[in-house]
Amino acid sequence: MVDERVSAVQLLTPEGQRVAHPQYDINLTDAELRGLYRDMVLVRRIDTEATALQRQGELGLWAPCLGQEAAQVGSARAMAPNDFAFPTFREHGVTWCRGVAALDMLAMFRGVSNGGWDPNAHKCGPYSIVIGAQVLHGVGYAMGIAFDGAEDVAVTYFGDGATAQGDVNEAFVFAASFSAPVVFFCQNNQWAISQPRDRQSNVQIFERAAGFGFPGVQVDGNDVLAVMAVTKVALERARTGNGPTLIEAYTYRMGAHTTSDDPTRYRLAGELETWRLRDPIERLKVHLARQGIADRSYFDQIEHEGEELAEQIREGVRAMVPPTPASMFDDVYSEQHPRMDEQRAEMLEYLASFEDAVG
Repeated sequence: MVDERVSAVQLLTPEGQRVAHPQYDINLTDAELRGLYRDMVLVRRIDTEATALQRQGELGLWAPCLGQEAAQVGSARAMAPNDFAFPTFREHGVTWCRGVAALDMLAMFRGVSNGGWDPNAHKCGPYSIVIGAQVLHGVGYAMGIAFDGAEDVAVTYFGDGATAQGDVNEAFVFAASFSAPVVFFCQNNQWAISQPRDRQSNVQIFERAAGFGFPGVQVDGNDVLAVMAVTKVALERARTGNGPTLIEAYTYRMGAHTTSDDPTRYRLAGELETWRLRDPIERLKVHLARQGIADRSYFDQIEHEGEELAEQIREGVRAMVPPTPASMFDDVYSEQHPRMDEQRAEMLEYLASFEDAVG
């Protein structure tokens, strides 16, 4: 596959060397840099543990984010507390940074929750399984922000494959027409289930923004500092009434599309090994060590924290209690609804008939 990072913004090379960029830059404290490393390590541990649990039959499905931690953590940590994130089903790094507990992320995949968390409490929507649907949701929310006169921004996530969906392109049209305060964040992980980008479009993803009337920028998606810097600029542009930006984070899905996928059927092993050398976590780790920002004891401490988190996940998932059948009616409407009461009663009567037959 051809490497298309011809214009990608980069602040940290794959070797961990800090470089300058004329338009984008960011200055973080040592504590903030260590925090980004911690985020990525723990998100990867959640991802690894969830994948293992699915293989053991404890989860129905899982969408790995292995290799995409920098794109997710960098963009999410750039957001302000009242900004609202609209993730796909792969944005575990985003939900983590928005304060969602690891077990709440896994609850939907365990089949014990229809969503997993309170979107308003975390300013983060539930995982969206329908490809591209959350992009329209994000634009609608952003238009509401503008009508309310608030200075918040919506950030909506999607993959390279979703750019071929009508929902995404319609969202672009609405956002441009209404100058909506939204940031479109595309994680181009190279493989839309099993098809590369060049099978879907004749131009690179970020270049498509110009056709809709707003700017696009490509960033090295494995460089957490560059992602954060680019996202901050896009957020400020939206926040000050200048409309949307399309960010293409050029990264790589090192794992499967989901745990029902076998990526060895459509991509070469050598490609994966090439991208292992660009690992976003190792890149930042090398930088922290070289600059004396973190030492072995700190890295060991984070690894230990990851082990504890993994144990909590294993125990917590297996302890999840399946919901009662009647609970499916609880959150259909915000207030009690007579028709829902009727349907609940009908279902309970139907289920009771099986108990009577056994008795």
